[in-house]
Amino acid sequence: MCANRSFLGNRFSTLPDERIHPHTHRGLLNVYHCSGSEATPSAVIFCEANFTKTDGKTANGLVRYSPKFRILSVIDSEKAGLDSGYALDGERNGIPIYASLNEAIEMAKEVPEYFIFGMAPSSGVLSVLDKQVILDAIKLGMNIVNGLHEYLNNDPEFIAASRKSGVVILDIRRPRATSNLRIFSGLVNRVDCPKIVIMGTDCAIGKRTTATKLACALRQYGLNVVLVATGQTGVIQGAPYSLVMDAIPAQFGPGELEAVIYRAYEIEKPDVMIIEGQGALSHPAFSTSAMIIRGAAPDAIILQHAPYRKYRVDFDEMAMPSIASEIELIEQFAHAKVIGISINHEGMAEDDIDEHIYHYSKEFSIPVTDALKRSSKFLVHMVLRAFPKLIKQLPTLQ
Repeated sequence: MCANRSFLGNRFSTLPDERIHPHTHRGLLNVYHCSGSEATPSAVIFCEANFTKTDGKTANGLVRYSPKFRILSVIDSEKAGLDSGYALDGERNGIPIYASLNEAIEMAKEVPEYFIFGMAPSSGVLSVLDKQVILDAIKLGMNIVNGLHEYLNNDPEFIAASRKSGVVILDIRRPRATSNLRIFSGLVNRVDCPKIVIMGTDCAIGKRTTATKLACALRQYGLNVVLVATGQTGVIQGAPYSLVMDAIPAQFGPGELEAVIYRAYEIEKPDVMIIEGQGALSHPAFSTSAMIIRGAAPDAIILQHAPYRKYRVDFDEMAMPSIASEIELIEQFAHAKVIGISINHEGMAEDDIDEHIYHYSKEFSIPVTDALKRSSKFLVHMVLRAFPKLIKQLPTLQ
């Protein structure tokens, strides 16, 4: 994976105070300096019965890309004994899967500095089992990273436990105080570089992964790229410009995203900006996509789609939309073109991927690829084809 100052910034130290237990020692907020060390902090990811699945998307994302943490292992008793990279993508990464927290600690021969809750269930809340495992981690002296809508810093039991053990609880999804939230103002229209939003036809379909792969690939070509993360996984991964859109009141969603985008533009002066999408514009249960389009005012969209997914995640009677209908809806709402399609290959053989890439490229007359199974140069091609002026800014082609 790429390493770039625009993506590896130290940002947990700037989390709003209300996301962190008020009795926590402020010096612990900087996760790059835990225990007096400047080394990347160690972590285990809890993803019981969900690793590689859609509800395990936070764990999946961190196993693929985690500049903020040194991931020691994944906890999932159903896949214990496997290499997490092999289980997820068919390529070993050296991060093992263990059956329990105790086994993970025993095999690591150290207590990890952080316990990351790696699941994102549609309910947004913790089970009784989940809570007990987190309390066990706190008692062992581990700091907690929680990306759910259920805030542990509001729970007296977790407050008492964290105070006793002297650990940090990071409620990633907890928004800033309403008095500090911003309304959309149109400031985003001053951003003078291409803004590309990665949209999708469903939740947990690969938008963040494609956004990350695209940003890394463009940087490797020499472009200055800012990736704006809009979900809890991107924040945990360490994106310096980020927010959790579905935790912000709808009235302020576009304005908060606009403010992050404009701040990134002013500081980084990027050649191009990639904005992670959420959900799907056509999804009746979620409105985050609409807020992202309004707040980002994109110049182009790349659409993520899973050809073999028949029903929307967690909605077994809700059929997936067609690519054609989603493109039409997006382009009418965003007043911007879909410039490419990225395939999620779940359930697909290699020949199926090739067939769908060929078929979609012919049907829609735009580039099509698979961000994980094909070279990243095809993602780069989508962007350069849509914004040829960027070619002149590529030092690798000069």
